[in-house]
Amino acid sequence: MSQTRHVPVMLQRCLDLLAPALEAPGPQPPVVVDCTLGLGGHSEALLSAFPTARLIALDRDKEALRLSGERLAPYGDRATLVHAVYDELPEVLDRLGIPKVQGILFDLGVSSMQLDESDRGFAYARDAPLDMRMDQTTGVSAAEVLNTYPPGELVRILRAYGEEKQAKRIVSAVVREREKEPFTNSARLVELIREALPQAAMRTGGNPAKRTFQALRIEVNGELTVLERAIPAAVAALAVGGRIAVLSYQSLEDRLVKQVLAAGAANTAPPGLPVVPERYQPRLKLLTRGAELPTEEEVAENRRAAPARLRGAQRIREDER
Repeated sequence: MSQTRHVPVMLQRCLDLLAPALEAPGPQPPVVVDCTLGLGGHSEALLSAFPTARLIALDRDKEALRLSGERLAPYGDRATLVHAVYDELPEVLDRLGIPKVQGILFDLGVSSMQLDESDRGFAYARDAPLDMRMDQTTGVSAAEVLNTYPPGELVRILRAYGEEKQAKRIVSAVVREREKEPFTNSARLVELIREALPQAAMRTGGNPAKRTFQALRIEVNGELTVLERAIPAAVAALAVGGRIAVLSYQSLEDRLVKQVLAAGAANTAPPGLPVVPERYQPRLKLLTRGAELPTEEEVAENRRAAPARLRGAQRIREDER
């Protein structure tokens, strides 16, 4: 296991953002939800930093649940680990009989474990089966997407989810090659992308396969669709005074998080009212000015922190009944 797996991104800042909600006195122990458990780095820090808190942790990856279960075992019944996708948060809380929570953390994107397990096919830097499913018990693999989707749909995915300007060139090459032999492994796809792109496109933005791999991963796991449901559901699950912190790693995720939090922090009154009625008042207060970035020191220690963007908000008002 490489050491990078164990370094949670922007850890202290996440703890600081959530602390006022998890340290406030109340009739019941505070509940904090880690919607993206992964290897349990953030979860372990939450349990350690807030000794009265109860943790609910979700992950769709059964291997992540197994490994982090071992890591969090010393905390006993303070930690409840659930096999679920994070947009299932309302159902999970309902099942556990928890009406509202005090803290919620999202650490989006691919976990370090998934990047480091070479047979999962997330990383373009080494040859592996083109799988990319975060939950390997369900859904279609990246290879199936490449081999069966119509060309127009593949172009749409690469443009929408990878922001890939050369989508048509890449898809033309994929369609030509898949007719000769279906795609199974990542190295062949990486090589094809290198050959398909013009030289000018190769000189910018790191590995030329990066955007295509991101697009396939988002499609395979329905990440943006899930996130569109998950962030509003998380905001709705927060008690008044509760706080949410969200780490994103690419602009599509960050934009979506920004929109939901900004909408919650806006007053929705029609213009021109002399007094804004309660039902139009903001439900959220933003805790970060825009998106906060990791420090240079952190990026030097943990290269996977480099693209991180952190946003936080506090619930300040109930929804109108």
